[in-house]
Amino acid sequence: MFDMSTWKTLLRSSQTGVVRVSSLTGLLLTSAMTFPATASEPSLAENTAPATAVDWATASLSVSDDVEGKSEGPAKSASAPAAIARTVEDAAIAESSPTVADADSDEVSADLATDRVVPSESITLTEPVLVTELAALTADHPATQAVTAAEALTATQPRQLAQVSEITELTDVSPNDWAYQAMAGLVEEYGCVEGYPDFTYRGDRFMSRYEFAAGLNSCLDAIRFLIADNGLSGEDLATIQRLSEEFATELAELDGRVDALEADVAELRANQFSTVTKLRGSVFAHVNGGFADDDILTERRFAGNAFAGGRDAQGNPIVQTIDDNPAITFSYLSWINFDSSFTGSDKLTLQFVMGDGNAGANLYTSAGLFNTFGTPFTLQTGTPGGSINDVFVRELSYGFPISDKVSLEVGPRVNWYRFFDNNRYTFFLTGANSFNSSGGTQVNAVDRGTGAVMVWDIADWADLRVGWLAENTEFLTTTAVPDPSRGLFGGAHTLTAQVGLQPLDDLNLRLLYTRSRLVPNGAGQIGGAVSEPLYGLADDGFGGALDGATADTFLVNFDWTPLDWLGLFGRYSYGSTNLIDNGDDVGDVDAQSFQFGFGFPDLFKEGALGTVSYVIPFDILDGREFLVAGGGDGGTQQELEVSYRYPLSPNIAIMPSFYWIINANNFDDNGNIYLFNLQTQLFF
Repeated sequence: MFDMSTWKTLLRSSQTGVVRVSSLTGLLLTSAMTFPATASEPSLAENTAPATAVDWATASLSVSDDVEGKSEGPAKSASAPAAIARTVEDAAIAESSPTVADADSDEVSADLATDRVVPSESITLTEPVLVTELAALTADHPATQAVTAAEALTATQPRQLAQVSEITELTDVSPNDWAYQAMAGLVEEYGCVEGYPDFTYRGDRFMSRYEFAAGLNSCLDAIRFLIADNGLSGEDLATIQRLSEEFATELAELDGRVDALEADVAELRANQFSTVTKLRGSVFAHVNGGFADDDILTERRFAGNAFAGGRDAQGNPIVQTIDDNPAITFSYLSWINFDSSFTGSDKLTLQFVMGDGNAGANLYTSAGLFNTFGTPFTLQTGTPGGSINDVFVRELSYGFPISDKVSLEVGPRVNWYRFFDNNRYTFFLTGANSFNSSGGTQVNAVDRGTGAVMVWDIADWADLRVGWLAENTEFLTTTAVPDPSRGLFGGAHTLTAQVGLQPLDDLNLRLLYTRSRLVPNGAGQIGGAVSEPLYGLADDGFGGALDGATADTFLVNFDWTPLDWLGLFGRYSYGSTNLIDNGDDVGDVDAQSFQFGFGFPDLFKEGALGTVSYVIPFDILDGREFLVAGGGDGGTQQELEVSYRYPLSPNIAIMPSFYWIINANNFDDNGNIYLFNLQTQLFF
């Protein structure tokens, strides 16, 4: 690259191995030698002949053409103009300074090749030498520290640099370093040394020719400023000019490479289908069982069917007696997510579901109450008709920002639970986890639907969420939005609005309203999966079919952490369902629900959570006569739930739960039901 034959002695090593430089030219040249050699520079170690003396008239500095691990030929050297060689100081090595031993010595250290000070007993020099000759001296001797392929590869990668103004800003440069004085001059006198953003210089790492050119260019810029400000001697100007000309090719090539990289990035951004697609998965395994301490009354048309209800000849709901207990089962549920982003601030959510779970509690429930009391949220098949191991789309939606504070989620299967009625202590993955505890029992008539949800972050302490969704879940195959006889507005749909408030850092308050349109099942009854706030099943009061219903639900939800180890949470909701037949109002079913509980964060382990939750899921206030199932004999069902999530690792957790059901199905005479579940959660 440039010939060193006319360069004169630049360095004088003190007893501490510090290089002293007294002029701008010396600083520039010494800084060049303080840069570590590139990782792919075999030419520095190829000369195995001993070198006890150096002829400065023939010495040259070789720099490998190997860039990013791709060698295009042997190392090259070129003559620099003689004017570059300017005497800085007459250098000599004192007897007390570090010395270089014979090349035949077994104690020659590879530290010379990595710019480290060598102990005086290891090496003896009789005349000054350049870095290249020092490397040649050590060619026959094994390195004390091997450079791995990963380190060599890292050395060729682009590194972000930042300007420093004082040498003390570089945390890994100390006065004991042999090039400390040279660097101090470059930093504090000329301001042309750059470090990394973490305030390190990494002087013992490998460097590419491009990085050297970039560092030199920074010094040249500083020198130009000094010229404009104070002026320089003609000799300095001549040296600077020759150095600029010497590296003009490398600097131009570096500029071209940056331009090419920018063009490639722009091309990729313009043509890639998705910038990032992330695969995530969740697997929930359940061991479930339970028993009742007495017979359980349940309102069903058939004892083994938890979906069909009806009336007897006298017009009363048909009641069955369950005297068996569920067997212990082992089941699973799995969700597979593909989350894609096209701009970095948006997300396309695609979730698949499969499973084979069925909770023991469903053996006792009245019609329309399937998967409610005593059933962990993830203990289900997740598929229509209880199909086992089939794969269905559970979520499909696209979210994107409209402004800094407003975002929108749209799609054919938007998950209602992601946006409304959340609570830190009843999140089904970590806290109170039954269907009746993890969410309000009267507000989410549409679990997943076609439509849109808007979120407006009004302030740090307040947000507004509004969503309109038409029922379209994996459980419905004929009555959902794709049915052209119903469409977007002919089936069940909801309009939900929620105001979230945070009056204190540890207190969250949510106020929610839902307006629902409900559709009857095949028997003309309102209720079941798409009819909250109505639990159970309802008809016109005489066994006749209904055309539909409308409903209004109001809910308040809070969670509060007054102490690090204690949390409080609760919900209260009121819902009124207006039954409709032939366009006329038949009557209303009014009901309320209540929940209160305690949370214990980090119980026995950081990240763990214990909860105790008391729930009244469906307390009928008026209109019991319309209920074919779920009304019972006027009693009020109550539940006590205890759960504890213990993380084994960031990806695995176990969650034992216990459920105590009192007055099941709203029958005062029913016995107590005790249910147990051990859930294992695996995330990837």
